[in-house]
Amino acid sequence: MSKEISRREFIQLSVAGSALCLGGSSLVFGAGSRGSKLISPGCRGTKVKVARIYMGTSQGLWPKPKLDFKNEIKFYESEFAKLKGELSDVDFVIDQLASSPEQIKPLKSKLGEVDGILAIHFNIGVRPILDEILSIGKPTVLFAAPYSGHGWTGFGSLQKQELGSKFECMLTSDYSQLAVAIRPFRAIHHLREAKVLNVTTRDFDNYANAMKDKFGTEIKRVERQQVLDAYDAVSDSDAKAETERWIREAKEVVEPSPGEVFKSCKLALAFENMLNEENATVLTIDCYGTMWDKTIKLPAYPCLGFTRLNNLGLGGICESDLQCAMTHILLQGLSGKPGFVSDPTVDESKNAIILAHCLGTTKMDGPDGPAAPYKLRTVMEREEGVVPQVFMRTGQKVTQAILIGTDSLLYFTGDVLDAPDIDRGCRTKITVKVDGDAEQLWKNWSNGLHRQTCYGDVTKEMGFFCKFKDIKMVNEAV
Repeated sequence: MSKEISRREFIQLSVAGSALCLGGSSLVFGAGSRGSKLISPGCRGTKVKVARIYMGTSQGLWPKPKLDFKNEIKFYESEFAKLKGELSDVDFVIDQLASSPEQIKPLKSKLGEVDGILAIHFNIGVRPILDEILSIGKPTVLFAAPYSGHGWTGFGSLQKQELGSKFECMLTSDYSQLAVAIRPFRAIHHLREAKVLNVTTRDFDNYANAMKDKFGTEIKRVERQQVLDAYDAVSDSDAKAETERWIREAKEVVEPSPGEVFKSCKLALAFENMLNEENATVLTIDCYGTMWDKTIKLPAYPCLGFTRLNNLGLGGICESDLQCAMTHILLQGLSGKPGFVSDPTVDESKNAIILAHCLGTTKMDGPDGPAAPYKLRTVMEREEGVVPQVFMRTGQKVTQAILIGTDSLLYFTGDVLDAPDIDRGCRTKITVKVDGDAEQLWKNWSNGLHRQTCYGDVTKEMGFFCKFKDIKMVNEAV
């Protein structure tokens, strides 16, 4: 096949053909097709670069003398093979055994180019090797199964030293955690590769410059006319087919007319084309601000289009909220799942917080996961437009977070008790029982309403990421 395929065709092929399981979730990673610039959803063009270094010393007598390193590596290779789908977007650019610090020194220039280093601990006496690795200053996760040696007794104090400022450990016999160890590297990579399109007339240069300097993320202004041109370029037949799909798969179409759904679907297809043309991964629009003025209003509300981007593993973020856009990219890198933007309200009687927004994403398990049921509704406050009212899964553990500036991340976790279907608040809602104290949560609340929520508890890998990027991580519920 000689012609290059489009982003849409690539994602459809990826979702059909290759699944990634991240802690019980699904996401397509690395199911690439020739000609596509997209390596993994939410990330442009390149794979995550990881150095895999096995550490073992010939003089080490524990866990046993004459430990056969070839057999140990063979065992680990079999464990990595089990994780092949999950790590298919990862390129192990360095993959070797180091038995002395001197073997690390020739690798330093290449190690400086990786997103992270995975160091695997074989036996006693590897500390000098580890110190040489840490001297490079790259994010490093050490994996040590039981009986690897006694080095763990000094790892805690090492983390408190300057040498260990980018050092984390996983001491476990659960070898699936090898994939978890790499997730913070993926988040770092995704943020560096990400390009966010922001449709607004507001000034955001200071924030964009700070994100570029800290994470490498590019945030670009898009004018309304570019959106209109992309909208006009979508064929009516494509928009009609998309409209029929959304109506057919809905539990119910409550308020919107078929004509309104058609306009929203045409805009949704335009969004994907815009990201493809700009080689971008996330789109946000000032839909309740500068794009709401009747003189510059868009052809339709962007909500359904944002849902569709999130379902594809890209990103659609409400209200030109750049903090949520950055958090979305972070959580997607850690969990493989999109985020849900919310305006919360508190119910202390249930030790709960209700997370509500008119934008709902049906693929909260990731692009290849099951779709949640939905109704097509109007935007609650405006009583017009089209939004999917999504009914998320009860009993699901969730993580909510927001990245504040360049050096603080607020978060909490909880379990979904209910997905209310009532005529108060935004259309999509989940009641989340807080891990901690809901009263303390609202007393600690700061920095506006919006947060991003994803399925699963990703606090461990999020903590690794925050350490590597020198970000203070604060649990709002304690």
